Amino acid sequence: MDLTFDQVMDRWPRMLQMENLEGYAWTILKCRIIDMHRRRQRRPQLMETAAFEAALADPAEDPYDTITDAITLYGAVADLSERQRDAILLYYGIGFTAAEAAKLMGNEEATVRSQLRTGRRRLARTLKLRCLEHTDGKNPS
Repeated sequence: MDLTFDQVMDRWPRMLQMENLEGYAWTILKCRIIDMHRRRQRRPQLMETAAFEAALADPAEDPYDTITDAITLYGAVADLSERQRDAILLYYGIGFTAAEAAKLMGNEEATVRSQLRTGRRRLARTLKLRCLEHTDGKNPS
């Protein structure tokens, strides 16, 4: 992430003139992560990696169930649109308020609340379908 810091510092004078400094920095970070994976000739799989890290963080639970649940959740989040995913990660993952997430994303707070609502609905629909598939082995079409 040193390269991200270097990139921000190189652009700092210009960034100070920007209306949404935090949002621009957020975009730089996301782009640097994608670039890092491209250089390694892999597509970014941050959600899958995060699922394993989350499962390993709590040794009290059954690791298989925890990993399975985490992969299902993180996979569903990865399928959201970029804006919905950002809103969900900032709000639920990092703990930002909707107003803080809106400022970082360069949106109105009402827009972020809408993205959160739509993202939650999509997640509920996706996870319900995936849970049913795991329960009876069939795809509930």
